[in-house]
Amino acid sequence: MLWNNYKAITPFYYFEYDAKYPIFAEKHTAMSIQTNLTSIKAQLPQHVTLVAVSKTHPTDSIVEAYNTGQRIFGENKVQELVTKYEALPKDIEWHLIGHLQSNKVKYIAPFVTLIHSVDSIKLLDTIDKEAQKHNRIINCLLQVHIASEETKFGLSADELEQLLNSPEYNAMKNIRVTGLMGMATFTDNMDQVRMEFKFLHNLYQSIKKAYFANAEWFKDLSMGMSSDYAIAIEEGSTMVRIGSNIFGHRNYKSN
Repeated sequence: MLWNNYKAITPFYYFEYDAKYPIFAEKHTAMSIQTNLTSIKAQLPQHVTLVAVSKTHPTDSIVEAYNTGQRIFGENKVQELVTKYEALPKDIEWHLIGHLQSNKVKYIAPFVTLIHSVDSIKLLDTIDKEAQKHNRIINCLLQVHIASEETKFGLSADELEQLLNSPEYNAMKNIRVTGLMGMATFTDNMDQVRMEFKFLHNLYQSIKKAYFANAEWFKDLSMGMSSDYAIAIEEGSTMVRIGSNIFGHRNYKSN
């Protein structure tokens, strides 16, 4: 099992939450980005895409990861994403992974590669319209609420099907739904985390069969972060979003 291998080769602080165990966060922050990135990539199966979550980290840190070969980066906030896009090499694939407001879509529509956090037909419609203005098709993931916390965003399974069955969605020409995204509960209970990932994977499979059976582009299941990505991969993830295990503890004071 990947999780058992992960525990065997990775120090304890790699899969516990930095906020709860700050002493461990300091240890892995001290390791170089290149070392962290190389170690994580060596653990990932070939079919799993790594999104390096660079939110709140300076461009110098992203450049170090870039020089190690990483090309896919994720940001939470539109303003920070735009600023980094303008300052950094243009072969970077930028993913928007945080909650997205409809009125901010226009700022990232010209260049964003993938939006992970689509949680309403209204937002999807806005993305479609902004993509049309730039003669683009923007890839999107539909975010599903799988966690116990009510504060997390996402569609229920029923809402997901309602969206996919809606005439509004089926009329859209400038978006492409390439998969699903979900965030597990912030907890030490890894059995609960596994159960939530298993639910999302099963939902992904049923949605693919019902709505995307002949769509080769529907292949992304974005689940798993620094604390739980090994479990996510065991439960079927094809895309993991890892930040602190690469870049170290985030510097929120500067943002």
